[in-house]
Amino acid sequence: MKRNPEIDIDAIIKQARNLISGQGNRNEKLQEICRLLEDQVDVFDWVGFYLVAEDEDRMLELGPYIGEETDHVRIPFGTGICGQAAETLDTFVVQDVSKAGNYLACSVDVKSEIVVPIMKGEQFVGELDIDSHTKGAITPELRRLCEEICRDLEQLF
Repeated sequence: MKRNPEIDIDAIIKQARNLISGQGNRNEKLQEICRLLEDQVDVFDWVGFYLVAEDEDRMLELGPYIGEETDHVRIPFGTGICGQAAETLDTFVVQDVSKAGNYLACSVDVKSEIVVPIMKGEQFVGELDIDSHTKGAITPELRRLCEEICRDLEQLF
């Protein structure tokens, strides 16, 4: 249940760190991170992870997520916002997906998106992808939240 007009970024980061260091396997922990972010941040409507595919070079594969089903279960590096983040290793914030020429539409309701790479040392291992039904939803504070969680996720890989 969504419940927060005001978000305590540091408290969410602390909760995420507890989940990461807690019990369960990697996918269970990633699923719990999805649930935490979707539950705690009103403007996060789809939260998921794309992981580097084990069976094909330069391919992302959908991992744990919360939200509507997506047809995009495999995304080549360089394709769409997720593939572009995998290619460049940069965080991408798109405040209006209708103006992004390389956006892969998952839902007509999505208005903004953030994609944050997850690194294990120098190696790209996956990314956090969040869609919002609110245009301009990704504030600098929410970007910091996502980037800090992704830095902490390194230890799961």
